[in-house]
Amino acid sequence: MGFLVGSQNGVRGGGCFRSLIRRKQVDSVHFKRHGHHQLAKELSVPHLIAIGVGSTIGAGIYILVGTVAREHSGPALFISFLIAGIAAALSAFCYAELASRCPSAGSAYHYSYICVGEGVAWLIGWALILEYTIGGSAVARGISPNLALFFGGQDSLPFFLARQHIPGLDVVVDPCAAVLVLVVTGLLCVGIKESTLAQAVVTSINVCAMLFIIIAGSYLGFKTGWAGYELPAGYFPFGVDGMLAGSATVFFAYIGFDSVASTAEEVKNPQRDLPLGIGLALSICCCLYMLVSVVIVGLVPYYAMDPDTPISSAFAAYGMQWAAYLVAAGAVMALCSTLMGSILPQPRILMAMARDGLLPSFFSDINKKSQVPVKSTLVTGLGSAVLAFFMDVSQLAGMVSVGTLLAFTMVAISVLILRYVPPNEVPFPSSLQEIIDSVSSRYSTGSPDVTKEKSGFYAGTSMDSNLPLLGKATAIEYPIIVKQEAQGNFVINEGSRRKIAGWTITATCVGAFLLAYAASDLNLPRLLRFIVCGIGGALLLFGLIVLTCIEQDDARHTFGHSGGFICPFVPLLPIVCFLVNIYLLINLGAATWTRVSVWLIVGVLVYTFYGRTHSSLLDAVYVPATHADEIYRSSGESSA
Repeated sequence: MGFLVGSQNGVRGGGCFRSLIRRKQVDSVHFKRHGHHQLAKELSVPHLIAIGVGSTIGAGIYILVGTVAREHSGPALFISFLIAGIAAALSAFCYAELASRCPSAGSAYHYSYICVGEGVAWLIGWALILEYTIGGSAVARGISPNLALFFGGQDSLPFFLARQHIPGLDVVVDPCAAVLVLVVTGLLCVGIKESTLAQAVVTSINVCAMLFIIIAGSYLGFKTGWAGYELPAGYFPFGVDGMLAGSATVFFAYIGFDSVASTAEEVKNPQRDLPLGIGLALSICCCLYMLVSVVIVGLVPYYAMDPDTPISSAFAAYGMQWAAYLVAAGAVMALCSTLMGSILPQPRILMAMARDGLLPSFFSDINKKSQVPVKSTLVTGLGSAVLAFFMDVSQLAGMVSVGTLLAFTMVAISVLILRYVPPNEVPFPSSLQEIIDSVSSRYSTGSPDVTKEKSGFYAGTSMDSNLPLLGKATAIEYPIIVKQEAQGNFVINEGSRRKIAGWTITATCVGAFLLAYAASDLNLPRLLRFIVCGIGGALLLFGLIVLTCIEQDDARHTFGHSGGFICPFVPLLPIVCFLVNIYLLINLGAATWTRVSVWLIVGVLVYTFYGRTHSSLLDAVYVPATHADEIYRSSGESSA
């Protein structure tokens, strides 16, 4: 038989659910964005490092060292930063592979759409919109108090920039925050190369401030004997548990390197530069964090550190009150750089979602001159400016972490899918239906041997799939275990291997969730907690063993853009990455999840009434990837 062809409109019943699992293809030489200008390819490794470091190192490091050392880690603070950096590196490895294979705008949204499906991709994109909007506003609100130190105190900013209380509305407005957001928005509209250069300058000033802390602090430490390490309680006053709790807290100081992946479409050589940019940016941040923590904890005993201004107070204890101005300058530059890193990715995510039809095409327009999504950038900037002006978003700061951790989680799952069950169908527009039918007829009318050889192929829509994690539903015409004639070995045929891999990945994710939940929820009855923990651990271990034993899909070598970074230690690394991020998600607290749930429910409604019915894959025809090149050639010949 030939291969069957279908479209989204050709199936009745269950259409809403089945639309959630339709997947798009990786942009390639065959697949171009018709009707849209492309983003300018201007970025190289130094630009990516500036974006990554600038987006990651915020003013939090100037406060975290005091809070975490006093409450969790003590002198072992640098070990907490090291463990958190290793945990962040797990996600960075996954991002590096996906970014080099799928170098288009959209970051985790884009990868989820390709590997998992439209429904999950929409939720990831919707959560990232919330993250970057609130994150940018929160950062902007934090700049004015630090900036006020240069004008003589907390309330010394010029009147037109100072915070004002509006009695009738009981609101404290922050004009300085709004102005800074608008300035950054205007800079981003000029061009990606110009805005990245500005971010590099601001980030360099911040790094210089941190280098001053490290060098001057080391001099004082060696001169005075490192008083902070000569304590009777030793290096672990709160025990190993306290040190690990500190790692979970400082992990969020590494959030930001994913901004590099959002610029993938603007990188000159994405297969080489994106992995280098992500890896070097995270390494630089980890080294700076550890060195600063080693120095500051060594200068002042952890219990005597000021939780609000630990670095300034540490230098003040040695008679260097003037150092407070350098620290404040570093904090202001760090916040400005982080603000740019928060606003930069969101327009590109909006643009990617609009290109896919899930949002109005307004957001996908690219300015011909600057080659950036100006309209999306303006909408993003105006929204963040209004929020920063009117609202104190500090209470919503926890919501920022949800989007990032959800993205990290889906990136880890996407790597597993790409390695074991990569998409084996390619969506084509319904306008190519005649060409697809023509190619199909060649196999239908071919010789019996060819017909039999191709009979396992099926071309339809992704909604016809009924395997976990969107594995393709193909007729199994052979035994699950077959014997190789030449070697006499028993191997699993391809269709069964994909089935087993899909179910195993599903079981592994369920096991990781149960294990993380049992480890987090101390309110569970003791017996129930051990049962849930045992089931979760067993599923996780079972999944790891099975995925290690079965072969990865050969299509992984040619999926997307080949020749880039390959994530090591698969399946162990992405599974551990998934477990870490799920654990952190569960521990964000009920209040945070309640607020996020409201936003996600709004997103579900938007998708149901707009995105689902306007998706570019609504009428897509899915055919086996093995026939894609032939259809492309036929369509090229017919249009010539």
